[in-house]
Amino acid sequence: MEPYSGFVMVLIFCVDFLLLLGTNRLCGYPSRLWRCILGSGMGALHAGISILPGFGFLGNLFWRTVFIGMISCVAFGMDKTVLRRGMVLWLLHMALGGVSSGIGTNGIWSMVLAAMGICLLCLFGIKYGVGSEQYVPVELCYGDRRVKLTALHDTGNRLFDPVSGLPVLVVGADAAQTLTGLTKEQLRQPVESIGSIPGLRLIPYKTIGKENGFMLGLRLPQVQVGSRRSSCVVAFAPECLGTEGTYQALTGGAL
Repeated sequence: MEPYSGFVMVLIFCVDFLLLLGTNRLCGYPSRLWRCILGSGMGALHAGISILPGFGFLGNLFWRTVFIGMISCVAFGMDKTVLRRGMVLWLLHMALGGVSSGIGTNGIWSMVLAAMGICLLCLFGIKYGVGSEQYVPVELCYGDRRVKLTALHDTGNRLFDPVSGLPVLVVGADAAQTLTGLTKEQLRQPVESIGSIPGLRLIPYKTIGKENGFMLGLRLPQVQVGSRRSSCVVAFAPECLGTEGTYQALTGGAL
């Protein structure tokens, strides 16, 4: 029984990991691998306990739903997106059961094959997330400082650097301070703070309610947006971006 339990737990771990990757892709969020690993481990633990004598009830629909909720909290974090992503994960689990049943009677192997198919469909068959938002991972380097962020792909963001003509990545105030040391007070007074650090420039912008404005900007030699790494002009917003930690930067234009 123990070797069989370990075998089942390893396979369920792989299945849940694939489904978590697919869920994040469908909802337009970058996958944080360490969270997916923790969530998959919880799913594997649930599977291992469920096959023990006297614990078979944990495999029914109610307890599966409870554990999917727990997995969601671990894998996606406790923010406003967890309910939506948890529901998508639950639907993928239900779809997995139906697909694996249709493949045949090979039990756990049909489930693994079905999970691989669902994950590949989510990752490559759907170009954009089904939700209204799409998020991409961003990594910024400035000197010996390195900051990893989540950026919202804003299709309405057409901000360009007037000097180089390059599209601009907008970063929130907290990330700007961590990366460069610029304070919110300095970011709110861009003209007066232009000489705070070498290479700063003014990025003009327009928003609703403010006809003309400037943000401090800086060209960084190493910026990674998604899987693409290149030089990029980064503008520092005077306030934080997003709500409840959903994102800390905005991409747009050709980014």
